[in-house]
Amino acid sequence: MLIHYSGQPEHALPKRIEMSKRILTRRQFLATSCAATGVALGSLQMPAAAQNVKPTKSMRGGSNNYLPGAPIVDRIGAGGFLMTGRVRLAGNGAPLSGQRIQIWAHTTEGHERDERSHGATLTDENGEFQMDMPQIVPAFGQAHGHLAYDSDDFETVFLRPVMSSANDKTLHAEFVLQPV
Repeated sequence: MLIHYSGQPEHALPKRIEMSKRILTRRQFLATSCAATGVALGSLQMPAAAQNVKPTKSMRGGSNNYLPGAPIVDRIGAGGFLMTGRVRLAGNGAPLSGQRIQIWAHTTEGHERDERSHGATLTDENGEFQMDMPQIVPAFGQAHGHLAYDSDDFETVFLRPVMSSANDKTLHAEFVLQPV
């Protein structure tokens, strides 16, 4: 009879549990742990960040050559340049659909004060918009566009984003609107 170091006969000791089978490999364990931690941290951070979306302030020069009530159009002129953007609600950052955004610029087809250089579009269900328009060209030394939110539900905002290069074929703008 074998006597275990505890002084008990071996047959009186609890049965051994076989520990040689692995349920998860080390790599699987680490990957699962990291993924779970990322999901947990992401869900903790998202509401705090989403509640802190600040409204967009109008930019200096944004309202230059603004013409109230520009018509909603499919495109301005012959196109070839794409103005894109997104409209969200201040506070929670939710996308705002059906919002009217007016766009105008100095282009290869006209000056920004020309009525034919103005048009408006509506945001889609994701709060996104786009307008095909003629190539924007420099005015006063900078290639830039003008955009406005000017409806009644939110505070009016005028933007004047500047292109990195006069050769760019797109320009993007973000609106975060504050209810009136």
